[in-house]
Amino acid sequence: MWLYPEVRTLGEFIEYHGRHTPERRALVSGERTISFAEYDAVANSIGNGLIAQGIGAGDRVGFLGLNSPDFYLALVGCAKTRGAFTVFNWRLAAAELAQLVADSEAKIVFVERVVENLWHQALELCDVHPVTVYYDETDTLERQYARYPTTKPDLFISEEDIAVQLYTSGTTGLPKGVMLSHGGFNRMRLCEHFEPAYEWRDGDIFINPLPNFHLLSIGIAWQCLYNGVAISIVRQFDPGLVCDVIQHDRPTLLTLTPTMIQMLLDHPKAESTDFSSIRLTLYAGSPISLGLIKRAIGRMPGKFMQFYGATEAGGAFSILRPDEHDLEHEGKLQSCGRPLPLIEFRIVDGEGNEVPQGTPGELLVRAPAITPGYWKQPEATAKVLKNGWYHTGDVARQDEEGLYYIVDRVKDMIVSGGENIYCAEVENVLSMHPAVGSVAVIGVPDSRWGEAVMACVILKADNTLTEADLIAHARTGLAGYKVPKRVKFMDSFPLVPSGKVSKKDLRAPFWAEHGRQIG
Repeated sequence: MWLYPEVRTLGEFIEYHGRHTPERRALVSGERTISFAEYDAVANSIGNGLIAQGIGAGDRVGFLGLNSPDFYLALVGCAKTRGAFTVFNWRLAAAELAQLVADSEAKIVFVERVVENLWHQALELCDVHPVTVYYDETDTLERQYARYPTTKPDLFISEEDIAVQLYTSGTTGLPKGVMLSHGGFNRMRLCEHFEPAYEWRDGDIFINPLPNFHLLSIGIAWQCLYNGVAISIVRQFDPGLVCDVIQHDRPTLLTLTPTMIQMLLDHPKAESTDFSSIRLTLYAGSPISLGLIKRAIGRMPGKFMQFYGATEAGGAFSILRPDEHDLEHEGKLQSCGRPLPLIEFRIVDGEGNEVPQGTPGELLVRAPAITPGYWKQPEATAKVLKNGWYHTGDVARQDEEGLYYIVDRVKDMIVSGGENIYCAEVENVLSMHPAVGSVAVIGVPDSRWGEAVMACVILKADNTLTEADLIAHARTGLAGYKVPKRVKFMDSFPLVPSGKVSKKDLRAPFWAEHGRQIG
């Protein structure tokens, strides 16, 4: 049943390939290549060092830094202990970071020198002061821990030990520490193993420019490493840099959020970049507009696959397979596909009753890899984990072919005059206007209807468009009550670290005027 029956924990992912295919490349960073055997040896040294520094069962090991070999080495090094690797967002303000450091109770934190000032500012606001291990490109973690044995640490790690703790983006409130176990990650690999759409080839290389503090990055990285696929490390997402690395490393696999796909295709270097080495582009993190996915399919010659998941899942719930990306059936391009093997979906109303096919409702998921809960937040855990089902907070529907569609977030849905309006539906129609680069739809106060539809729009370069023109375009594809009452043209959108548009921040000034806060 299992692809690698002897593999139980994340550290054993690397150990297996280090033993069976020791020379196979695991990490690529510029001109340097790290083999699986080398990766395993260095991770053992870091793991032994952490244990010598007092890391034991349940302890948190923090990480604050950009993408680098040290990140991947520390990630697996911690997996060799019974500690949990807790990745902090280096884009946060000091006060925000201080909250997470205090909440995590991390005993040791690896801090890259480029964010040292942020770290100092955060510590000044903290009552806790973990041991800090600084590193940079010269004084690497690999070098600092080289004095410890390269042999596997001599301790038993339970599959239910927490391996990774990630903080949610906080689009609707303060971030929560999502706990993910070794066994959960391994069971996620089992779901993927039974899925024929996943194909792994000798020589595959995955280019990863995603932020390391987000599940989209770590989840795909673990999936690739488990299957013996090398990772091409990009320091951070910059569309020009991604183009350069594609030209240099010739990766075969790419994963981006829709926002990143748009930025990549908009960059001047994209015109001269040869994307032909990429046989599969995966995208996730937020719904994609119909206009953008059609543009991407037309520009990038490889296949596309969408996946839908959550930090709480440790990976994907469902995928829209490459053969379902059919421009002759555009409606399917908006689907998040069907659940992976061993994963179940239900769509329910506000009372928890299943709704008829085609009717929107909240999506519930039952899967073998769901988080055991939020760190130190039993009440928040109880709200989303009920009777074995995870309550996603997403509004979804299922069509007659069995495909699922994420219609909106429950908290983003607009109720205008008693009618439910799903932002994604409006965004899809507006995105098809040739002058629209990006669009985000929100609900704003309205004295007559309670809420009114407002479109926030970023125009493509050298394009002009009036509010009246865009509203007229919307009337051609939407019922009257769904048509935006207002349009706001903007230069950029506020984003959460995962790359999603922060609708909470878009809505805030409009609701603040009415003395009301919307999450």
